[in-house]
Formats: sequence, C-alpha cells, structure tokens
Amino acid sequence: MRTRAAGAVVQNDRGELLLVRRAHPPQAGRWTIPGGHAEEGELLQDTAIRETAEETGLVVSVERELGRLDIANGPDETFEVHDFLAHVVSGEICPGDDAADAGWFSVEELKRLPLTLDLVYHLERFGIL
Repeated sequence: MRTRAAGAVVQNDRGELLLVRRAHPPQAGRWTIPGGHAEEGELLQDTAIRETAEETGLVVSVERELGRLDIANGPDETFEVHDFLAHVVSGEICPGDDAADAGWFSVEELKRLPLTLDLVYHLERFGIL
C-alpha cells in the first residue's frame, strides 16, 4: 500500500531549519521536518501547510516542491513523501499534534541531534544543506 504524504522544509532569516521531534512511531524521539499523511482529495502542498501548522503553530506558504522520497513503513506500506520549500507567514512556535517539541536549528546544531534516518542526505539532495 502507498500512502501519500508531504513535508515542509522551512528556513528562517538566519538560515536555521524548522524541525519537530516526533512524538509517535515510527522514529519517535527523533527530529525531522514537519509533515504527515495527506487527507483524501487533499493537494500535497496543502498537506505540507496543514501539517506544519498542526505540528508547530506556524502558518507557512509553499514556494515549490523540492523532491520526492519513498519511506518504507513495515513490509506492507510505503510513504510517498513530497517535500516542499516553505516560508513562515505568521505564528509562534508551539508544538502540537504529533510533535513532542519544535524549534529552529542551525546546521551545526543539526549534527548533534538524533535525526530521522536519511534526513541530512535528502536535505543535501534538495540543495538545502
């Protein structure tokens, strides 16, 4: 089974990345970009906007799609994840929904965090790092 999902890669004026700490499996406790499952009939860029608001309290606008990746979730499911470059429009960080925490992190700080598998690889592939 393929499950459509989307994430938002958001940077602030200082070049820091917006990350959330996953509260639930898979990879609970690890840091990643905000994102999640698309609802039925939902455009993927709208998924990225909705999930970012739910997980961080921030309203973002999507600039463009960065790329797609497949993430296995057990033997019977694959997440087809579309990541979008986005910018903050309004709001203050307030972790919610599936996020145990949220914050802005420099590239140096990223290196010390427990990140989701292959996050750095994909951010490099998309030209973010």
